[in-house]
This record gives sequence, C-alpha cells and structure tokens, in this order.
Amino acid sequence: MDRVKTGIEGLDEMLEGGLPRSHAVAVLGSFGTGKTTFALQYIQQGLKEGEKGIFISLEEDQESVIANARSFGWELQPYIEQKKLSIVKLEPTDAKTTITRVKSELPEFIKSFGATRIVIDSVSLLNLLFDADHEKRSNLFALIQMIKRTGATCIMTAEVNDDNPNSSRDGLVEYAADGVIALRYDESKEKAEVQLTVRVMKMRRTTHSRRVKPYTISNRGIQVHAAAEAF
Repeated sequence: MDRVKTGIEGLDEMLEGGLPRSHAVAVLGSFGTGKTTFALQYIQQGLKEGEKGIFISLEEDQESVIANARSFGWELQPYIEQKKLSIVKLEPTDAKTTITRVKSELPEFIKSFGATRIVIDSVSLLNLLFDADHEKRSNLFALIQMIKRTGATCIMTAEVNDDNPNSSRDGLVEYAADGVIALRYDESKEKAEVQLTVRVMKMRRTTHSRRVKPYTISNRGIQVHAAAEAF
C-alpha cells in the first residue's frame, strides 16, 4: 500500500508507515491538544518530500499560520513563493460567500494547483456554516469525495463533543472520514498529572495500533512516544 508519512515521529510507526494515500483523516481533539500543529507538521513533511500542499483555515489568516509554523522551525514562506504551498483563509462569519467558494471555487483550485496534501482546519467550523443536519452531512460527504477524487490525502481537524471526547462536536466527520485519530488530555488522579495521549481509532484498509500512546509538543512539533505506555 502506498503510504503518506505524517512527519510525526512515533505516529507513523503506529500506522505501519503512514496514512494510506488518498485517505481523508479526521484529527479530533479539544483545545490545546495540538490539532493545528499536527496539520502543519503533516504539510511540512510533504513540502520536505517535494509534494505540494493546500492549507485551508477557517480560524487563522495566512500571516498567523506562517508565524505558527515558524515557532516550530518550519519556514513556509519560501514554499508559498515557489507555488508549492497555498494557504486559503475562509471566513466563517460570511457563510454565504464561504459556501460559494467551497462549492464552486475550491474544487477547481485543488485540481489546478496539483496538491497531494490538503488540510482543512477546522472542519467543525466549516460544518457550522450550514443550518440543517442534512445539509452538514451532505456537504461534508461531497467535500471529502471531491478531495479524494483528486488523489490528495487530506487531514481535517475537528473539535470534540464536550460530553464525549471520542466524538466530534457534530458527530459527522468520524463517519465520513476514512480514518480517525484522537488527541486527548488524560488525567491520572493518583499522580495528579495530566498527559497528552493519541489513539488511532479508525483507519480503513490497513492494520494499525489501537493502543493509547503518550505524546509531547515541543519546539520541534509533536512527538509520539510509541515505545512508552500512557498512565
């Protein structure tokens, strides 16, 4: 199977070499678990390997995304100038314009740019543009299918449900995606400590580790400690 390395040390080992190519994978987590860092690290790894990438943000503008990446030592500006990376800002407060861009402009742009790695940060905010559940569901499925038809591998970040950290806020993307990776805070009451943990909950058409593993976020990005055990 052709695989795409995430660039996250330890995680590719859990995935037996990386994400299956052309998969759409949801990265679930609450605030502060490193979802955007995960997405940037994935894009950076592709750029390092000579792939083109598109980073679609509904939260941060281009300058903020570049500054965020730079804090981990990843310089994105040269790749933008070489037209190997595009950062697209969608405005969630202007639902009508954003929906039009997602439906009419984005598919053609993804095809013409030739990206093999795509990030949507976050798909939870994208879903908020639609009022009815059936609209959210149908548009999400259509977006994922459109991206998969281009052959690109896609990471979609998603907020978790406050009452269920194993589910996204609207409970949709985990069913539409080919894979689900959960980032969590786990608390040890005995040790009075909080630990960041990762779990591959789902990955179609490949075997993978189902163990919960600790990870850390440093100035070099995310590192999964695959040989260590969580609490």
